Amino acid sequence: MAGVRKPVVEVRRSQRRRRTVSAYRDGERVVVLIPDQFSRAEESEWVDRMLARLAAREGRLARSDEELLVRATRLIRLYLAEHGTEAVPASVRWVTNQNGRWGSCTPADRTIRISHRIQDMPDWVIDYVLLHELAHLIVPSHNARFWELVGRYPKTERARGYLEGVAAAAGTPLTD
Repeated sequence: MAGVRKPVVEVRRSQRRRRTVSAYRDGERVVVLIPDQFSRAEESEWVDRMLARLAAREGRLARSDEELLVRATRLIRLYLAEHGTEAVPASVRWVTNQNGRWGSCTPADRTIRISHRIQDMPDWVIDYVLLHELAHLIVPSHNARFWELVGRYPKTERARGYLEGVAAAAGTPLTD
């Protein structure tokens, strides 16, 4: 992540704010506004989300390898936390040489590659593909245990349907 500095983040809690979260840049600092009742875990999750949204809006880190790593870290925390470092990849990056797959994982060296073809797809589809590959760090095959891990993501079926539709429209077979 050389050359990419994480901004200073100031979290402001509000008793009047109930559900909404917002963020804005104030000079070199990012201010994230959250409801007062949020737990520290929710705060951390929303800070990550809002930093990614700001970056996407500003076009600085949008769909970068660094943003993929931030996403991976969030997904591990939300869905694979009990697996600890077993679920942490050595690297996550976009690649342009995968035309038959949405992503791939090499458990032996803990690397994950995500096809550039999904860069412009909705965030929830990218999260699904990324979680699918993270699950391969724990279970290399597509057995029942693997699908149980992937199925923890609430939009799994929706994302699979989306990808099946894209593949069908392009006339290409869908590979997991």
